[in-house]
Amino acid sequence: MKSIETIVTVSPDGKFTVQLPPDIPAGEHQAIIVIDEIPLQETLKDKERIKTLKFSAYPVGLSDQKFTFRREDLYADG
Repeated sequence: MKSIETIVTVSPDGKFTVQLPPDIPAGEHQAIIVIDEIPLQETLKDKERIKTLKFSAYPVGLSDQKFTFRREDLYADG
């Protein structure tokens, strides 16, 4: 069984065409089609309306001025 996720355009008469990968052999196959109830353009508009959260910066500083988060300090043996 293969799972293929793609975007399709449904025509006014309710038909759409799907391009399958070349490794699917010709012939009849059983398939399951799941269609979102809301068209993609409408969901994109909803996402544009959602405001992004803005967090204010809060300087905390280093716990110790000697600790610099250098790679050599993080992975030092011993």
